[in-house]
Amino acid sequence: MKKYIHFIAIFLALTSQVLAQNNHITGTITFAGKPIPYATATLVKTTFGTQADSSGAFSIANIPAGRYELQVSAIGFQRVTNKIDILANEEADVNITLFPLINNLSEVVVTGVSRATELRKSPVAIAVMSKKEMDMNVNNNIVDAVLKGVPGLSAVTTGPNVSKPFIRGLGYNRVLTLYNGIRQEGQQWGDEHGIEIDQYGIERAEVVKGPASLIYGSDAVAGVINFIPYIPKGPEGKVKGDITTEYHTNNGMIGASGGLAYNKNGWKSAFRVSGKNATAYKNQVDGRVYGTAYNELNLSAMTGFEKRWGSSYVFATLYNNLQEIPDGSRDSLTRRFTRQIFESGKDDIKDRPLVAERDLKTYNINPLHQRIQHYRLFTKNHFLLGKGDLTALLGFQQSVRREYNHPTTPEQPGLYVQLSTYNYDLKYNFPEWQGVEATVGVNGMYQMNRNLDGTDFPIPDYNLLDIGGFLFLKKSLGKVDVSGGVRYDTRSWNWENQYVQPNPETGYDELLKVPRNTAAVLQFPSYDRSFKGISGSLGATYNISERLLLKANVSRGYRAPNITEIGSNGLDPGAHIVYLGNRDFEPEFSLQTDIGFIGYLKDMDISLEIFNNTIDNYIYQARLYDDLGNPVVIVPGNFTYKYQQSKAQLYGAEASLNLHPTGMKWLAFNNSLAFIRGLNKNDALIAVEGNAAKYLPFIPPIHGRSELRFSIAKEPGFLSSTYFRAEVDYYGAQNKFYGVDDTETATAGYTLFNLGCGTTVNNRNKKPIFQLFLQVDNVFDISYQSNLNRLKYFEYYASSPNGRSGIYNMGRNGSVKVIIPF
Repeated sequence: MKKYIHFIAIFLALTSQVLAQNNHITGTITFAGKPIPYATATLVKTTFGTQADSSGAFSIANIPAGRYELQVSAIGFQRVTNKIDILANEEADVNITLFPLINNLSEVVVTGVSRATELRKSPVAIAVMSKKEMDMNVNNNIVDAVLKGVPGLSAVTTGPNVSKPFIRGLGYNRVLTLYNGIRQEGQQWGDEHGIEIDQYGIERAEVVKGPASLIYGSDAVAGVINFIPYIPKGPEGKVKGDITTEYHTNNGMIGASGGLAYNKNGWKSAFRVSGKNATAYKNQVDGRVYGTAYNELNLSAMTGFEKRWGSSYVFATLYNNLQEIPDGSRDSLTRRFTRQIFESGKDDIKDRPLVAERDLKTYNINPLHQRIQHYRLFTKNHFLLGKGDLTALLGFQQSVRREYNHPTTPEQPGLYVQLSTYNYDLKYNFPEWQGVEATVGVNGMYQMNRNLDGTDFPIPDYNLLDIGGFLFLKKSLGKVDVSGGVRYDTRSWNWENQYVQPNPETGYDELLKVPRNTAAVLQFPSYDRSFKGISGSLGATYNISERLLLKANVSRGYRAPNITEIGSNGLDPGAHIVYLGNRDFEPEFSLQTDIGFIGYLKDMDISLEIFNNTIDNYIYQARLYDDLGNPVVIVPGNFTYKYQQSKAQLYGAEASLNLHPTGMKWLAFNNSLAFIRGLNKNDALIAVEGNAAKYLPFIPPIHGRSELRFSIAKEPGFLSSTYFRAEVDYYGAQNKFYGVDDTETATAGYTLFNLGCGTTVNNRNKKPIFQLFLQVDNVFDISYQSNLNRLKYFEYYASSPNGRSGIYNMGRNGSVKVIIPF
């Protein structure tokens, strides 16, 4: 990291020499003659912006001369955009009038499209989650912060801090995660670690539901989640920031985060540090679940400048997570958790010692754990070229993953892999021509994976080259907004022969390119292959009226197989699974059709989205059994899974009905329902296994959510934004699962009740002192298992004294969150 720190220091020194500009924009933001306090004023396609004061007055200083679009927004009001010319050494004075928000269709998004566009103009289903909405929910990680507010989004979990996002029943490498536009590259194939992003540093999240391969290429076949970092806006020449603290009662989670931001003379800079610590979580069935404590640290920084020709910024992040590894082993009679103290050859699952009570309540991480480190350094540049503009994103990131699974030598990692990725993304937006907006782009990555000083090797050392180019067009034809495009991708994999042989000094296996003698085993035969694919989309939005929209879209998605699907041949100790890949797999191609209706009426909002997705060469994993029906055991105490490929179909719908009576502005009643069905079209397997093979794995059940929210209309002078909410979260039974060889089992339905409230405490000048959020999830402490909870299958016995199998989800959890802006 020293060379990156040195680079940032040089960059800061250069940007400090930027010449000051004397151009200003000042004004007042009002509604019905009354000021709107703390509204936001920004210049579109720049990072110049500020927040109005309590009287609605704002000022943006040191702006380069030129023509801009001034965008003003405030919570509860429609966004307004005005064009404004700034001359040299001029102070422009503008007065802006806002009007109450009738819908959020004018919300501008940047994910899944070629350039910033309004939600109403996109035929693709896109959802937006603001920081305010995420703060109102209890979040154990960044994925949880988003999925509670987006129907059709779910997560496969391994404890409270590990959530892998799924969109409409598809996940892992089929969901592309972005951080401020750069694709997140860790070991996405792994079950037992989450997304390496600081949940406290996110300002908003944009979710594309459906194939986004047109813009991003492989791995976006299910959709995209773009996490956009939070950078506080402040007055010129002053430091502004916030401090967040949080506590959860169930697992004693303590979270804290602090951020600073500064801007002057077109130069902007921000820094944030965050941390989380938690003990093992608990529920009524299992008590405290051994192996689920975690410790997380995040650092992030950015700096850069805005000039007349555009902008250039550098971002850097560091993520460090210590996460315990649960294995679910217990005493057969008491069901108390036990711990492994011998290596796998001498270990007897029925003779392990009990875990002491103090080890269930401690914040100290136990010796069997994983450590995930993720470093990211990238630059975002925007160049104004006449009436067109060019965006260039270049970045480097490295993911280092260690899994410690040797109880007799706890300092020796079982898995130790280092993934280095170079990302590039170039897009050029042509000047508008006869109403047509066109974008061409090229993006991809070069990636290197290396096994370091480990003892288990589930995947080989490999090199990957990914490149793709696209053309995207959009045009408005009266009431119809049409958009679409085409893309071509290629992904090349290669690696040499790699052998496994015991190291005579340590006694553990090591991975070698050149074996020492004939006792070596060829673990990964050499491989050199390229995958190619064409993807595209075409859709339209029909504006029936200002408040009624009809959308339709058809997309062809493409995904090349990931490394475990084609190259795995070994134990992942954290997952307790031996993975076996298939070198002959073909790319996945999907064809998805979406139809949506959105209505924003006077007293309610209503939406309905229907989709059908057929996938050729769909890849999934299933337990491996021998010809006699016995489970294949390659490594004692671990399951063996082999990847399969067949045709698949997923279809479903998402609906929402939000009531907000104009006569009762203090009341909101929000409802959503999501239904997904995943069918396995492998006719040969169904002919043998019957209904057990009819469905796909990891498909969420029907899910409904209802929220009743009350806001105080007439608040005391020192309070604002006070609300109370009650929520019902319903999950239906999942009886349509992939049951071949007991890969999955039926899951009972359940209903959770949640309560929450929040307020902002202000000073005499009506400026916020702090925000307070209180929440209780699972109020009645219901014992339940999600069918997407991997811990449900962590069971070593055919039966148990209490009739319960596997590990249950978190029980009742209360939380308090305080945000102090300054």
